[in-house]
Amino acid sequence: MRDTAAGSDAGTGDKQSSRIRRVAMDNGHAGNGNSAGLSGSGDPHVQEVVRAAHEELRQLMRQRADIMKRIGTVKQTIVGLANLFGDEVLTEELLELVDRKSGGRQPGFTKACRMVLMEAEKPLGAREVCEQIQQRIPPVLLRHKDPLASVTTVLNRLVEYGEARTIVRENGRRAWQWVADPAESGFGKTPEGIRQV
Repeated sequence: MRDTAAGSDAGTGDKQSSRIRRVAMDNGHAGNGNSAGLSGSGDPHVQEVVRAAHEELRQLMRQRADIMKRIGTVKQTIVGLANLFGDEVLTEELLELVDRKSGGRQPGFTKACRMVLMEAEKPLGAREVCEQIQQRIPPVLLRHKDPLASVTTVLNRLVEYGEARTIVRENGRRAWQWVADPAESGFGKTPEGIRQV
């Protein structure tokens, strides 16, 4: 059912993109980069193009958030299964997709942060993520002068990518949580006393 909905949303988005291009071309604004001296702020056709593009962008952003949440749920489920039954139940490709492949070399810094967040049962602060990495794969931290600052940067980047969310704990400090749909997974439930940002 999800695929059908996604397909119809994609079809709607394609129609909307075509309509935006058609209106732009009809009005001589074909995006050829030759718009110097053209002022379309009062042109109703230009405003229609901007409105349509804005609406399409909003729809795509909503779809991306839903997709990232679903990806997070599925990855977290796979990691949970691997924790229960061992990594051997996963194919090489799947191990790589959930950042658990160990081909003799240590995972990268971002992968290590992802792995810690994905496997956490509760939101973690940057210091807690650092401690988890230190326990599991200490060499990853050795390359960084200020591991705490590096972890914070990566966690914020994961939020930008839509893979994690920032929450504020009761003590006012930030924590990060892997994005997943708690209704569809036994993992990643948000504890009470924490609000999302």
